Amino acid sequence: MNAPLPRRKLRVATTSLAGCFGCHMSFLDIDERLLDLLELVEFDRSPLTDIKHCGTRGPCDIGIIEGGVCNAENVHVLQEFRRNCKILVALGACAVNGGLPAQRNHLDLRDILATVYQTEAGLAQGTQIPNDPELPLPLNQVHPIHEVVKVDYFLPGCPPPADAIWKFLTDLIAGRTPQLGHGLIHYD
Repeated sequence: MNAPLPRRKLRVATTSLAGCFGCHMSFLDIDERLLDLLELVEFDRSPLTDIKHCGTRGPCDIGIIEGGVCNAENVHVLQEFRRNCKILVALGACAVNGGLPAQRNHLDLRDILATVYQTEAGLAQGTQIPNDPELPLPLNQVHPIHEVVKVDYFLPGCPPPADAIWKFLTDLIAGRTPQLGHGLIHYD
């Protein structure tokens, strides 16, 4: 009788858009459980690797993305990431609903840029709003990622606690629909 073939490790990628990187920090807070996770998955683009683009070694099984969409570069990164991930998880308040960066949505972008670069106290006389092709073009509004691409799962929180991320991922990796009970979901 032949021994069963070893199960293929799932490929997981992560990235960050407009946010504070707090969700990635919470992900890293799963601490020594990262070693257990490495038994089940192979990391593609993430803070744990030096890989800069998702899917360079083929499509990823799970993509985890934090941050909202506030500029043209965020749109490009998000669309490329979605194309290369079979399952996409919106991690944290910024990805789920725009979070703190979306607080600017009730203000006019031109007024924000003029205040920051031209009229704020302490600026040098004649300061101009940057206009360089190297800078990503800001969007008029900050958007949650589901307004730009299809999202398969949402994990809210600011940031979600490490235990919630661990439970969510281990459920997903095991082929179960993630079930987070009371105490693991936070909206603060």
